[in-house]
Amino acid sequence: MIHGRSGLSTPHQSESMTVHIIPLADRIEFVRELAELHHSEWGHFNPSFTLDMRAEAIEKAARREGIPSVFIAVKEGELIGSAALIELDMKTRPDLYPWLAAVYVKEKFRHQGIASALIARCETEAAQSGVTQWYLFTESAADLYRKLGWQHFEQCDYKGATVDIMVKDISPGC
Repeated sequence: MIHGRSGLSTPHQSESMTVHIIPLADRIEFVRELAELHHSEWGHFNPSFTLDMRAEAIEKAARREGIPSVFIAVKEGELIGSAALIELDMKTRPDLYPWLAAVYVKEKFRHQGIASALIARCETEAAQSGVTQWYLFTESAADLYRKLGWQHFEQCDYKGATVDIMVKDISPGC
């Protein structure tokens, strides 16, 4: 079962273990590990952004609600994933606001609905913050996002990689 802020559970493949979606602010001790995971996954977008700088940025964004906020998936005390609602994820597109970012699930926990649950938690937070439309960019997960209702906005070159910018309308009171 996956538990989030709303108190609703979403079943997934491993019914015997519970995945909790919580604000990173509630488990701030995971900041460094999360920074290491993110740095390994996306460090190529900004090689001058050190691990310490990334940890500091994550800690600054780790609010319990609003924009920015970071949510994590925890299973039996282990950090297994993250997603964030942030103001700006592409400096080349300051006109787009806000962004879903840092969607990451450790490999052995993928394909169990955890990324979808993290994204849903961020979407709920965005709706509660008055957002009616939000954006993301991805190098390789456009199919996942399309299944979750996201639409192609544009394709562009960003820091040497071809990425898809996607957009999604958010229903009030999500």
